[in-house]
Amino acid sequence: MGKHSDFPRRKFDQYFTWDTRAGQALAPFLEGVETYCEPCAGRGDLIGQLDALGLECLAAYDLDPKRRGIIKKNAFRLTKEDLQGAQAIITNPPWTRRLLHALILHLCQLAPTWLLFDSDWLFSLQSQRFMGCCSDVVPIGKMRWVEGTPDDEKGNSAWFRFDAQNQKPTIFHRRRKFYFGLDLKDYIAEPVLL
Repeated sequence: MGKHSDFPRRKFDQYFTWDTRAGQALAPFLEGVETYCEPCAGRGDLIGQLDALGLECLAAYDLDPKRRGIIKKNAFRLTKEDLQGAQAIITNPPWTRRLLHALILHLCQLAPTWLLFDSDWLFSLQSQRFMGCCSDVVPIGKMRWVEGTPDDEKGNSAWFRFDAQNQKPTIFHRRRKFYFGLDLKDYIAEPVLL
């Protein structure tokens, strides 16, 4: 999936979020969020993780949906009405920079937005223009993006929260240990320590 691989990228940059370390990492930061919209839902793996944590997905979209209940729609065409009242947007977007940057700008205008992508982005010059609306960075570390492989990716991933209304400096949360394959139905998040 990343820069350390010779494999061709998948159509629409569609890498499913089946590794439950994504949900484990985000769980402590969702206090007060009960509903969300998933605009790059794929086959709904992230929806399953978030639902197991007690959240409710009010709307799910994808350019190439792989599950019933996910509506075929381009995330760039979403409006506030498409969120169906969701308090937040939570998704694993395409990581291709041209698409990612445009999605950051579009989605954070609609609602506070949690995006999962490679943490190297944070340390590049291209991130500078987005950091004013980035309220939180939650590091995950290595994840698995290809099912059936015993190996984690070579790079690291993180959750980034973007909000067009953000007025505060970005909070960088500490790295915690997450467990591959953990069933999130029984997951209790550790309290967040700054």
